[in-house]
Amino acid sequence: MSIEVKVPVLGESIVEGTLAKWLVAVGQTVAAGAVLAELETDKVNIEVSAPSAGVLTAILKNEGDSVAVGELIATLDATAPATTTVSPVAAEAKTATAPVAATVKTDTATPVARNVAAESGVDLRTVAGSGPSGKITKQDVINASATTSLPVASQTPVISTPAAPRSETRVKMSRRRQTIAQRLVLAQQTAAMLTTFNEVDLTRVMDIRKRKKDTFKEQHAIGLGFMSFFTKATVSALKAFPAVNAEIQGDEVVYKNYYDIGIAVSTDDGLVVPVLRDADSMSFAGIEKGIDALARRARENKLGLSDLVGGTFTITNGGVFGSLMSTPILNAPQVAILGMHKIQERPVVVNGQIVIRPMMYLALSYDHRIIDGSTAVRFLVHIKDMLEDPDAMLLQF
Repeated sequence: MSIEVKVPVLGESIVEGTLAKWLVAVGQTVAAGAVLAELETDKVNIEVSAPSAGVLTAILKNEGDSVAVGELIATLDATAPATTTVSPVAAEAKTATAPVAATVKTDTATPVARNVAAESGVDLRTVAGSGPSGKITKQDVINASATTSLPVASQTPVISTPAAPRSETRVKMSRRRQTIAQRLVLAQQTAAMLTTFNEVDLTRVMDIRKRKKDTFKEQHAIGLGFMSFFTKATVSALKAFPAVNAEIQGDEVVYKNYYDIGIAVSTDDGLVVPVLRDADSMSFAGIEKGIDALARRARENKLGLSDLVGGTFTITNGGVFGSLMSTPILNAPQVAILGMHKIQERPVVVNGQIVIRPMMYLALSYDHRIIDGSTAVRFLVHIKDMLEDPDAMLLQF
């Protein structure tokens, strides 16, 4: 009996994805519910499971192909004898069109890294991973490809001439990266985006963290970071300036009476913004644990669609990469985003005296269609005041 394997429902507003990886080969026996393939969407990766036990008789879509919801991608025979008994979970999948290099060491490489390896002919067994737990990232594969594709003569110092061969690596953008690019361009094209800046003296916040970090970790089993302070200050500012926690729908402004804060997280496949729900009702420990859990799931590619939709405001921290100042782009349909930056000791004047303080530049990008300049400036000043005199926040410590 022939059984069809189709692309499952991928989630709200997602109608297609990219077939990132086959986990089984034609002729292999699979159990009901066994994972056959991985699909990459613009938000999360989805597993395609076997609808029943049987033998995989045909693979109709190759790795890298775009597939739509409900599209037929493979067939199973529930009655045919198995030509091989390799477990689908442990098997290194290989299709007729997939190079061998993309089918080895798959458990230690990200889906995008596997695709890049297949396209560039890099053997993953020769690549050292720089990601968490030694996982091979896309950049690891690109670096390996650039090294192996160089001609022997170019690896010793020579005088360059116009005729000297030059190496290039061409890699197709992942679906997630394409979507990120489209959304960023759309945000700039559809919003009247401006950015206002300020700076904050983090002396008191750093002093509190220094004094409380040990007892905080003992009590809550999580470190006391800066994000809980910034999240608390942001929620306070959003309550004071409701237009910053709104969005435009047609000719209406929708003011959100809840505070779901998006926290930008960098992953191998691009930036994702999981959402911390009801941040206004969370303690410092709750915020730190929530952000830590979202960040870990993001980097392990385990976020669900429910983790990524519905945020009312976003915080992004370029400071962890050393950024001193930037103008973050709106995370549509949100109308504002807060950019944190590197903490740097600088001379400042306090009460007529020059002193050295740990300073951070803050940036607020906002949609001028519904947020006036004065509102944006006062919103950022509110955050600055909360962080420089955090007694109000400490009442909820």
